Amino acid sequence: MKEEIERFVDYLEHTKKASKNTVISYRRDLLQMADYLAGHEVTEPGKVTKTILNSYILQLERDGKAATTISRVLASIKAFFHYEHCEGVVRRSPAEMLRSPKIERKAPVILTVDEVSRFLKQPDDSTPKGIRDKAMLELLYATGIRVSELVGLKMQDVNTQIGFIVCRDGVKERMIPYGRSADLALRTYLETGRPLLLKGKETDSLFTNLKGEPMTRQGFWKIVKFYGKAAGITADITPHTLRHSFAAHLLGSGADIQAVQTLLGHAELSTTQIYRNYAAASHG
Repeated sequence: MKEEIERFVDYLEHTKKASKNTVISYRRDLLQMADYLAGHEVTEPGKVTKTILNSYILQLERDGKAATTISRVLASIKAFFHYEHCEGVVRRSPAEMLRSPKIERKAPVILTVDEVSRFLKQPDDSTPKGIRDKAMLELLYATGIRVSELVGLKMQDVNTQIGFIVCRDGVKERMIPYGRSADLALRTYLETGRPLLLKGKETDSLFTNLKGEPMTRQGFWKIVKFYGKAAGITADITPHTLRHSFAAHLLGSGADIQAVQTLLGHAELSTTQIYRNYAAASHG
């Protein structure tokens, strides 16, 4: 089973050009499924049944996995067996009739414009770390990109002459402009903060940690939590909070919803439309 999974992962990476995070997620989900199946003496794709897959999903529910996690696992399983069917390994996908659990969509946490202003003023821009943090936070709020896209930015993805960044997700690519505040913070970081953090090291990653190594999602998550607390924000703030706030504030200012959809990289307009309900309130 695991050999078939690795072939599928290779197909995702090299043929479908899926993003790195997608490939990692699918591989992890499928290998965990394979371990469960092996424990029930099922080691070949052709011997997997809808019944055994249902029992695996029920086990995930008993283990307390969130509905969003189970839905993601199901998507991985369905994609894998669809691939196996197309390759002629199985006559029919045993996963095609499996149903995802209902997901209760939580209302996104949206900061007010005043809260964002307080939040962005927290970094100490007299230190290399503070200069970096200021640039990352300003750029995140100015563009609404995902945290994975932010920490994944390379030096060549930034054009300070025109004021835009390039974000890539697999084969998809989008150019996103940023404003004056982000431009000033980014230029300051590139001229003074980044060289001091690198300490002579070389990397094409735009943002680095204090050791001069590429910034991680976990590292930036802690940065956001720290400054949220320092700003006296009581909401459970995460990097995605700034993305939510970016979208709501743009729509509240009268921006075209399809333009916002493009900036966020949403595949469906309905995903962007949820921010309309919070746009007016966020300007309070």
